Amino acid sequence: MKIKNHLATAALTLTAMTLSANVAYAACATDDLPDSMDGPGGFPERALTMIVPYGPAGGSGQVAQAMAEAVTELTGVAINRDHKPGGSGSVGMTAYMAQPADGYSVLEHIDDAASAHALDSSQPNPAEDLIPLVTSQITFSQIYIRANEDRFTDWDSFVEWVKAQDGKATIANVSKEGSMERVNMKFITDATGMKIQQISFDKGSPRYGALAGGQVDALFEQPGDVRTFLDAGTFKPILTLLKEAPDVFADVPSLTDAGFDFEPLLRFRGFYVHKDAPEDRVKWLQWAFQKAYCQESYQKYNESKFMTLIESFRDTEGSRDLITSTIKLYRDVYKEMGLSAN
Repeated sequence: MKIKNHLATAALTLTAMTLSANVAYAACATDDLPDSMDGPGGFPERALTMIVPYGPAGGSGQVAQAMAEAVTELTGVAINRDHKPGGSGSVGMTAYMAQPADGYSVLEHIDDAASAHALDSSQPNPAEDLIPLVTSQITFSQIYIRANEDRFTDWDSFVEWVKAQDGKATIANVSKEGSMERVNMKFITDATGMKIQQISFDKGSPRYGALAGGQVDALFEQPGDVRTFLDAGTFKPILTLLKEAPDVFADVPSLTDAGFDFEPLLRFRGFYVHKDAPEDRVKWLQWAFQKAYCQESYQKYNESKFMTLIESFRDTEGSRDLITSTIKLYRDVYKEMGLSAN
């Protein structure tokens, strides 16, 4: 199958990200950067604005808060977060591109920006129309059920139950066709023969609440985003979308354990500034956001969200490489799926 071939090629890039859950680091990725840096001409003289294209409760909202706090701890510069959810990130992207390119506004975004450009080249290319300041999270997905669910208790019984529902089973997911989540779910349903309705939610809280409240039968999400529910024993993962399960989820079947042979698409989140922002201000922002990644508060946050199971840090050039390879991967996959990528 051609899709598998494309994903296998992309895996050469993605495999380099994947680390053992038990690897410890003697130093942080940006420890070689200077501890302080003067901004050009007194920049910034006022608070920065961070546009976040998703709600505050989901993964993007959480990482935006953690990074904003880390940058403020490092520099003393306040960052006001402006959440503009909708359109799987397109509302926030449009709002950001309309901001003055003066370096006072930054953007948080995820791999949806790369997949949106892959599907429609008129959408901003985050590797070219924006300057990646830092990629600060790369993670994997899981499928969750309620911990007290008695209709099924694990992956095999879930698949069996879904097949018996004749298309009436439901899973909460994001709304955008062609997104990382939707593509991964297509690989799963194609391989298993399951028919399951994907109920769309752009915001995290309603998505998680739909599973907790019994409005849907399952949830597709990343583990860090639902850590509270996992710790509370409310949600239970039944499938990990990695070839090999990390130690912390050793009792949850991986793709290999479940008999799948596709390479999963991963979630990544990062921070950007407009490509036309003054170069000297961009350099300060690159320092501030990359150095903030190594702030103790941010490192503890990433660890608390299972973001140390995959190597998460990418600087500007590393982020560009990641985004560019991701765009190519999605375009290849979309063509095989019959989606119109232009």
